[in-house]
Amino acid sequence: MYMAKDWQDYEVIDTGNGEKLERWGDVILRRPDPQIIWPIEREAKHWHQVHGHYHRSSSGGGSWDMKKPIPERWSIQYRDLKFHIRPTNFKHTGLFPEQAVNWAWMMEKISQANRPIKVLNLFAYTGGATVACAYAGAEVCHVDAAKGMVQWAKENVQLSGLVSRPVRFITDDVFKFVQREERRGNKYDAIIMDPPSYGRGPGGETWKLEQSLYPFLASCMKIMSDTPLFLLINSYTTGLSPSVLNNMLSMTMKKRYGGKITSGEIGLPITQSGLVLPCGILGRWEA
Repeated sequence: MYMAKDWQDYEVIDTGNGEKLERWGDVILRRPDPQIIWPIEREAKHWHQVHGHYHRSSSGGGSWDMKKPIPERWSIQYRDLKFHIRPTNFKHTGLFPEQAVNWAWMMEKISQANRPIKVLNLFAYTGGATVACAYAGAEVCHVDAAKGMVQWAKENVQLSGLVSRPVRFITDDVFKFVQREERRGNKYDAIIMDPPSYGRGPGGETWKLEQSLYPFLASCMKIMSDTPLFLLINSYTTGLSPSVLNNMLSMTMKKRYGGKITSGEIGLPITQSGLVLPCGILGRWEA
């Protein structure tokens, strides 16, 4: 288990009955989480002293029930990195705090490389990894199909004081972008990908992780530099084993470049119970 346990501005306070209670800076939110199939051990008053509670709808989707006024958005900090937080209508807040364990790893790899590093961040969302890599000194290309998420990422880069760093923001279908980069002859020393379980591209292209991930990984191999530093795959697809990512990286990156592969679950500590909240899986290749 890879644990993101050195947060100051974020905390999983408690969990149970399909929900998690979280502190985002000074704001307390209560949100559903399908992994939490255990009961609340003791529903103390902190469960009811929240700023916002997200309720799922039986017909799909859901909505926030705001109990106390909160800013439209606010910021939290991890080490020297800062991020805007905003509750969205699909329950997310714009940040996955468990990914801090990957940010720390990537920053260390880049800062110790002692050479210029070009990073490609795919399915890049609001840019947590983009901010981390730029902070560590890498040149970053940030690609996501959602225009609003790319704008949010730009704001996170600005918030962290990194606007002078070489970061390129691209709003595009990631598969098509990788194919174009291959044709252009562009190469990257590190690739990060956080693919969805299911999705559709702007032209109606269907993405299904189990069918699409390996071909996509194989296409990314064509734009790796001759001396790659790392490749990271994150996944939140329920039921997908870390060993699957391990096997795919063995058949691609390790087969060509040697190096080292690690894989496993990502988790967050739960303050009240001392348990760990599982938050997806990762597969890492490093030189």
